[in-house]
Amino acid sequence: MIYLQLFFEFCKAGLFAIGGGLATLPFLQEISVRTGWFTMEQLADMVAVSECTPGPIGINMATYVGFSVCGIPGAVVATLGLIFPSIVIIILVARILKAFRDNRYVDAVFYGLRPASTGLIAAACVGVAMIALLQRNAQGEITGLQWKAIVLALILWILMNPDKLPGLKKNALMKKISKLHPVIFLGASAVIGILFGFAQ
Repeated sequence: MIYLQLFFEFCKAGLFAIGGGLATLPFLQEISVRTGWFTMEQLADMVAVSECTPGPIGINMATYVGFSVCGIPGAVVATLGLIFPSIVIIILVARILKAFRDNRYVDAVFYGLRPASTGLIAAACVGVAMIALLQRNAQGEITGLQWKAIVLALILWILMNPDKLPGLKKNALMKKISKLHPVIFLGASAVIGILFGFAQ
């Protein structure tokens, strides 16, 4: 029964998470509230792990949740549930899109889907930022800010976007740092997190 529930929950997420990837986060938040399979803090950890591992973030997160709930069989079922609607829709769309791509109604549908996917991703980003940057008590009430996380996020943003700050635009070292591979920033953040953990 749990496998059917896993498949159904992730099938719904795969069907309606237009924009893929981060657009699945609002659906995962809803799954967390409804099923209790994982907490919001664990969801933030899933985002971090999924961003660090190869492959699409939505599929990585489905695999992570499925594994957390039912081990390897759960990971397989949740992943299949997430990709099943996409496979079906892509097969159907590939057959009909060529014939109807110039249809004004089809254009109107795509016009409406773009802002919808942007809104889903923006909502997910706000949700993850609140989990990562705000302190909560056991009841889930906000009790303060996680200053170390906020400072780390600001430093990483500055290092990756020196051209957005007038004083750093022409700094050669900052330009070189901003061109480093994202994996380096993720690795450095992981090391800093370990050091913060030891310091507590």
